[in-house]
Amino acid sequence: MNITLSVDEQVAQRAREAAQKMGKSLNQVVRDYLEQLAGSALRGQQWSEFEVRCTGSKATLEGWQFNRDEANER
Repeated sequence: MNITLSVDEQVAQRAREAAQKMGKSLNQVVRDYLEQLAGSALRGQQWSEFEVRCTGSKATLEGWQFNRDEANER
């Protein structure tokens, strides 16, 4: 998909220079950012779904309790 953006010319030029220093095109930097942004949203959704499953679970710990000393034994 192609996306058209409106950006101040000076901002675009500085962004191109920054991208060039990273060895990338401005297009690639924007694409990478959008992929990261989309992935973050997906992770947030997955976390929410996990939280719903955990809080709605009928599972029990059968008397087990967290013990910091046991957790940190080596």
